[in-house]
Amino acid sequence: MDDMIFTKNNPSMFNDFKKVIAKEFEMTDIGEMSYFFGVKVKQMRCGIFMSQKKYAEQILKKFRMQDCKLVATPAEPCMKLSVDSTSEQVNPTFFKSVIRSLSYLTISWPDIMYAVGLVSIFMKKPKQDHWVDTKRILRYIKGTVNHGLFYTHFKNSKLVGYSDSDYGGDLDDRKSTSEYLFHLGSATFSWSSKKQQTIALSTCEAEYIAATACTCQAIWLKNILEELSFAQDYPIKIYVDNKSTISLAKNSVPYSQSKHIDTKYHFFC
Repeated sequence: MDDMIFTKNNPSMFNDFKKVIAKEFEMTDIGEMSYFFGVKVKQMRCGIFMSQKKYAEQILKKFRMQDCKLVATPAEPCMKLSVDSTSEQVNPTFFKSVIRSLSYLTISWPDIMYAVGLVSIFMKKPKQDHWVDTKRILRYIKGTVNHGLFYTHFKNSKLVGYSDSDYGGDLDDRKSTSEYLFHLGSATFSWSSKKQQTIALSTCEAEYIAATACTCQAIWLKNILEELSFAQDYPIKIYVDNKSTISLAKNSVPYSQSKHIDTKYHFFC
């Protein structure tokens, strides 16, 4: 996508960048990128398509899941796992290998980010139920192996963010997970799923912390896009699905129910 921004908005910037790099490093210009570390990049006049189909098929074969049954989602609704599981233990080395492979797939599969992050917590002492949920991710990959990210060029593409969290999702330390995702034009181009540092005492607080992280990322992305001559000269929309969080963001005066929220998260206001 960066190539498209350069060539459409400021073609000389891209050429100047290549000249500067060539002076500093020994390099050869082999033209447009088509394949890079397991990521296939198909550049067309209508846009750029990124996928990891070949890599996905390789890991499905490696872990003997090429003939598995398909599922519609990478994780079951309200999936809850614990370190203190009483099920049979799984080979840690094998489990880590699967998780590492799935983590690399999140480059073009943002919809598996949360599920992969959840099962990766148990790499030290994986149990059978952890492996069952990990296999579900592979079954989802099998059904979406032809999917990818398609970036088309729009003259007036707008940056839009989405924020969410799972309140107290970790059964062991009761911390929530913040998730955000950004669209620019036709596809997702920035996403994250990360456990929160503090324990949220309400769904409002968990969503508020997630929205703050999303806001920080939005500011950073806006600055980066401006440097790439793709300025976003308008307020960036961030969608939050919690009414209490939206109300709290609109009114920075803390109520008794929200006084416990760490002051640093009031940056969102």
